[in-house]
Amino acid sequence: MNIRFIEGQGADPEQERRNALAKVAAIVALDAQGMPEAIDSVGYRSAGKTLVIGAAGDVLPHADRLAAALPVTVLLTDGADGGQAGERPGLRLYPVSQVRGLVLSGWLGAFHATWQAPGQPPQQERFDLVLDLGATPQIASHQKPHGYYAPGADEAERAAALEAVTDMVGDFEKPKYFAYKERLCAHSRNARTGCNACIEVCSAGAIEGAGNLVKVNPYLCAGCGACSTVCPTGAMTYAYPAPQHTGGRLKALLQAYFEVEGSEPVVLLHSESGGHLLANLPEPVPARVLPVALHHTASTGIEVWLTALAYGASGVTVLMTDDDAPQYTAALDQQMGFAQQVMDGLGYAGPHLQLLRVSSPAELAPALHHAPRGEVPPQRAGYNIALEKRNTLDYALDHLYRHAPQQVPEIPLAPGAPFGALALNRDTCSLCMACVGACPASALQDGQSAPQLRFIEKNCVQCGLCADTCPENAIALVPRLSFSESRKQAVLLNETQPFHCIRCSKPFGTLRMIEGMLARLASHPAFAGNLDRMKMCGDCRVIDMLQPQDEMKVTTLRRE
Repeated sequence: MNIRFIEGQGADPEQERRNALAKVAAIVALDAQGMPEAIDSVGYRSAGKTLVIGAAGDVLPHADRLAAALPVTVLLTDGADGGQAGERPGLRLYPVSQVRGLVLSGWLGAFHATWQAPGQPPQQERFDLVLDLGATPQIASHQKPHGYYAPGADEAERAAALEAVTDMVGDFEKPKYFAYKERLCAHSRNARTGCNACIEVCSAGAIEGAGNLVKVNPYLCAGCGACSTVCPTGAMTYAYPAPQHTGGRLKALLQAYFEVEGSEPVVLLHSESGGHLLANLPEPVPARVLPVALHHTASTGIEVWLTALAYGASGVTVLMTDDDAPQYTAALDQQMGFAQQVMDGLGYAGPHLQLLRVSSPAELAPALHHAPRGEVPPQRAGYNIALEKRNTLDYALDHLYRHAPQQVPEIPLAPGAPFGALALNRDTCSLCMACVGACPASALQDGQSAPQLRFIEKNCVQCGLCADTCPENAIALVPRLSFSESRKQAVLLNETQPFHCIRCSKPFGTLRMIEGMLARLASHPAFAGNLDRMKMCGDCRVIDMLQPQDEMKVTTLRRE
């Protein structure tokens, strides 16, 4: 890493003092922003009906204690009941069953369990809460649903879970963390799959494909925000807190820091678990490192990080812990790769971004002493983060390019980047316009009254739906970031002559498309004798089909 000096070694003591004062001012300004009220919320209702799962030796003592406060049902998964094999379950004030084939799903107030006891038909029942003391959790998702407790074998953890379960009776609510805009979604078109990023990154199993769109279960959503981070179009937005609120906090933080002549600030984004590590560091956090608490660090991505750099931050550090799902780390690492490619391509000396995954304060302390000191624009940006993700990216990229040490026309990016162009094989493209219908971002457009294919690079999110839909395999993705003015304009990719109906002369297709279709159908027995119909528009084709082939055509002469 390109580190000019380690904190406290070779640093200017006077500047370090100013940084410390600036940090205090920045944190005060950050705290003054507060948190907004949630616009929408998700409600849960629990009557306390609890399902306890696991081996008899683990479950029954805890179930006995829990049954004193809540209605309990016990399902034993080890084929034992605490007595000898084959004996009937001991007498208890709650139902106990030995089961197999247990299937569990749901959330607080709405868990559904299906199981089969020996010699009995399958049973199913609804529960409000689940205490899972089995060796392997019945719900495998990394982020467990509200109301589901799987504390493992540690007795202290089990006692804490038992106490938590007894408190989960009544009405509860949480913010609705996401907003989804169907019109922007690049998940699928015409039974072709394009972007699966939000489905793959969700650690709560809250997102699934639903036809051409995706469906988010608000009861399972844990509010990590990773779906909005990886979404290339902005169809998925982190709604609580909204992007504008996060942007306002960053702007206030850095403005206050610079007003007290602080230097080379690093924005340290952390979630609750990361805050616990920070609070227990064996030494103070370096003065230029500015901690910013988030509900979850996975909720910020490339548009927020580039904005922080445009605001004057020398770097952005994102802190992950062992509590975070591994797919979050992979997604943020990929996003940071794209962002650093942009900064490198524009000539800003780096590095600018740091992704930390640590498990203890002892690991975190030395990592923060190597926080990035990247070069940033000499003039700080004044724009505000917008609700639309792509708009914020445009603001950040325009500012970084305007003040860049090297203003290159384009920057090649790694595959998977949310920016890019298309390579079109004009020789094989028939201008059928299937790609235009598949494009969710209006990057591909037809020529309206003329057989033309046009492309607006600024709109392209590289979802691949166009390439997957193209029947001629004429399209390839070109991941890159262009800064030319033409990226905002509709550029002609291909055109051909229109084909006119041989019966009424109305244009209804392209010459290349009709010629290709005739070549493929010429030897087909169902079409070989009626190829002329393929040269007619839809209306004329119907008329020709309904007209008897042996009908005598009579011409009537009219006397003047």
